[in-house]
Amino acid sequence: MEELKLVVDYATLGILGIMSVIAFAYGIERFFYYREVKIEHYQTKNQAEAELTKNLTAISVIGSNAPYVGLLGTVAGIMVVFYEIGQSGGMEPSAVVIGLSLALKATALGLLVAIPSMMIYSACLRKVDLLIGVWEDASA
Repeated sequence: MEELKLVVDYATLGILGIMSVIAFAYGIERFFYYREVKIEHYQTKNQAEAELTKNLTAISVIGSNAPYVGLLGTVAGIMVVFYEIGQSGGMEPSAVVIGLSLALKATALGLLVAIPSMMIYSACLRKVDLLIGVWEDASA
């Protein structure tokens, strides 16, 4: 059962780690892109929006699904704790609390990935709105 506990921990943490790296990488890429973009070079508004919103969907998906990945890790961890309780015929309350607290770390890490991802997404959307406004003013 100890192996299952490690698999649950490492799988959840690994997935959340990959999600955070992707979200931050896309956020950094968008930051540098928005700094250098020449909005007046776009022919149409749709073309400008397509380029300006590139990779934002991935950031949004990561931000909205990271808490669920963390919750899945928590549920799996709690299931392992309950299984151990059933196998041993009972445990001391301190051992149960420790097992449950370790399981809850997955939810906390899911939120730790989701909150900055959604902040990055919102900041990028605001910048897109501002750049589209500049494009509309330039083409009027």
